[in-house]
Amino acid sequence: MTKPAGRRSTVTRRHFLAWGSAGVALALPALAMPHIANAATLAANQRKLAFANLHTGETLKTVYWEAGDYVPGALGEINHILRDFRTNDVHPIDAKLLDLLNTLHQKLASKVPFSVISGYRSPKTNAVLAEASNGVAKHSLHMEGQAIDIHLEDVALTDLHRGALALKRGGVGYYPASDFVHVDVGRVRTW
Repeated sequence: MTKPAGRRSTVTRRHFLAWGSAGVALALPALAMPHIANAATLAANQRKLAFANLHTGETLKTVYWEAGDYVPGALGEINHILRDFRTNDVHPIDAKLLDLLNTLHQKLASKVPFSVISGYRSPKTNAVLAEASNGVAKHSLHMEGQAIDIHLEDVALTDLHRGALALKRGGVGYYPASDFVHVDVGRVRTW
């Protein structure tokens, strides 16, 4: 059975008015409080990291990616805080490692900086450490700026380890006796 033409246009008009009212109602909070809408948009367009270097005592909290691109000044600050503290050599840290850390921090809902045990290692430092211990790879990804040894004060080490494993973005080493987890952006492997 076909409905009369007049009735169809009335229903359509009602739907249109209801949809329009709903749209205005949804838009009002954002119009009334633009700082909230802007803050949410801004947070979605940023990647942040915070570090506490246990050897130098330095801390850093920075936005390293914003509006679709890496922030050069922030990358320079990260390279500096993650430098080889033994030699003071600075090396670029791989952006994939930074993104891995950012994702890991978010997934674990941590509210504290990464405590850094070891970031970049110069070849000289790595050779000395490899000579002294079987646990240091002679061709460590630390020398490429692609590895970091970390812990988080507000996350159990086992949870940090599990979280890093779940990402499946590279190597994950578990060192409970030394209270850190190694993560890198090399091939996926565990130890």
